[in-house]
Amino acid sequence: MNNTVPEDGEQLRAAVRERYSRSVGPLLANQPNSANSCCSSDCCTPPSTQDVRDTTSTDCCSTDCCSTSQADPITGDLYNAAELGTLPIAAVLASRGCGNPTALAELKEGEKVLDLGSGGGIDVLLSARRVGPGGFAYGLDMTDDMLAIAERNRQEAGIQNVQFLKGIIEDIPLPNDSIDVIISNCVINLAADKGQVLREAQRVLVPGGRFAVSDIIFQGQIPPALRSDLESWAGCIAGALEENVYRQLLQQAGFTDIEVEVTRRYTLEEIAAGGARASIAVLNEEERRQTEGKFVSAFIRARKPAKQV
Repeated sequence: MNNTVPEDGEQLRAAVRERYSRSVGPLLANQPNSANSCCSSDCCTPPSTQDVRDTTSTDCCSTDCCSTSQADPITGDLYNAAELGTLPIAAVLASRGCGNPTALAELKEGEKVLDLGSGGGIDVLLSARRVGPGGFAYGLDMTDDMLAIAERNRQEAGIQNVQFLKGIIEDIPLPNDSIDVIISNCVINLAADKGQVLREAQRVLVPGGRFAVSDIIFQGQIPPALRSDLESWAGCIAGALEENVYRQLLQQAGFTDIEVEVTRRYTLEEIAAGGARASIAVLNEEERRQTEGKFVSAFIRARKPAKQV
């Protein structure tokens, strides 16, 4: 199997879609997720979730089926017990995020929220609770299996002010000036045309609307061996934007008040465990030195300018 990142955007989306469908296949069959993809939990919950689950069961949240040391270093321990205790277990296990944008976006009652790349729906469901019945939360995803899990999770949670949409984040199926807050969780790095994603985000936000996403970024220059590896791309590594480029693309899309806040910093071993082991292994000593600690999870804030009166 060719493991090189395709140059064609649609081929890249198809490759990412296939890997994510494969990763959540067991959840559709009500089985623990054991796939190792972008932010897979390897059938293990972070320590903060274990006090809200039945540890006598045999599901993936049981202490009998896994130890906390197996948790993926990128996705582990992002949500607190109070948040996770309100959600279906499948929403937790389907999460592929690298942060908790709902906790950092300062959502307000009555706001309309859009999650780009909503996956199993964890951030959409949490957002819907935060904005209350007067608000609304949309989730956009391109993967049928993820959408199926998300809708099942919505029904199980009994949340009404939510809609999951099928589409790509480069072409958001919502009208201009319709969303108060855009969130995303470790997804923009997977997009082929990140500039187009940011332009679309700016288009659908209301004047003064907020962009508040968690993403993987690189503080420096990514070695070519990492950039070209498809598994590394699907593992949220190869497609990561360099911080300065991210800022430039936001400015070019028309955003202001841009802030980048590092929330986690990763070692080479943690990056390897997150899906880039093969490409990390071929780095020379200088490349390893330049890469160590430079991949980070970050919370990225920006604002669409308000209309001038």
